[in-house]
Amino acid sequence: MPAARESLLDAARTALARRPWSAVRMVDVAASAGVSRQTLYNEFGSKEGLARALVRREADGYLAGVDRALSGAGDPCERLAATAEWMTAAAHDNALVRAMLTGCWSERLPSPALTAVPSSSVVPAQRRADGPLPSPGDFVGLVRDRAVAVLHAAGPAPPPDVAELARSCELAVRLALSCVAAPPARGGVADLLRAALPPRPTA
Repeated sequence: MPAARESLLDAARTALARRPWSAVRMVDVAASAGVSRQTLYNEFGSKEGLARALVRREADGYLAGVDRALSGAGDPCERLAATAEWMTAAAHDNALVRAMLTGCWSERLPSPALTAVPSSSVVPAQRRADGPLPSPGDFVGLVRDRAVAVLHAAGPAPPPDVAELARSCELAVRLALSCVAAPPARGGVADLLRAALPPRPTA
């Protein structure tokens, strides 16, 4: 039941914003979502399963935002700047995203193992959540490769050098991540990126 699953994940995220994960009770999550506790356990199996599903959903939402930023208007440099801005804004607004990108999990947050765990769930979404979760290094590669694919296809003819484009994309990703860890005193990540990259990195 996808609707119940999303409601439960929404309820868990809301509860996490109010109290540490250790104080979040499954019965309260179920009640907030308007479903039975049995439905909660049917969907996630355990509190650890709920944590893994919540982290997986936040990771998917973050990457979907990256895709939207990359698909926007502008030349490749502007698209990379928009993507870097999205990355830093998402990390600023979402403690789970910030933890996933930096690897710094506070005691308030769930911190599921990134390796796959044995799963006996009949729910496909939960079996996926029980698989490997992305590490900070994985996010660098995922965003870089998405950027290369989108910007290479949208670039001028003849196609840009893929290796050079990949270097520019990785620079953008790592610069954004550095701004997550240590926000710039002036301007923003887009200003830093425009200064670091040529106007058209795919030319």
